[in-house]
Amino acid sequence: MFGQISRQAVRNFTTTAIRRSHAPGDGVPGENLPFSIKNRYAVTLKFMIFFGSGFAIPFAVLRFQMLK
Repeated sequence: MFGQISRQAVRNFTTTAIRRSHAPGDGVPGENLPFSIKNRYAVTLKFMIFFGSGFAIPFAVLRFQMLK
């Protein structure tokens, strides 16, 4: 019984917090991101460049040091 009451209280608090937040989009997923996720191909390309460059930097530094 206690578990059911606490789950209901958490759910009520969450929905109230979303209603009171006055955020743009009012709880629409992706509206509070600093970039647009409307075009899936552009988002995929941006993620690949962002994470790919972070992955490639150690290899580029290693190659630079080996050629010195």
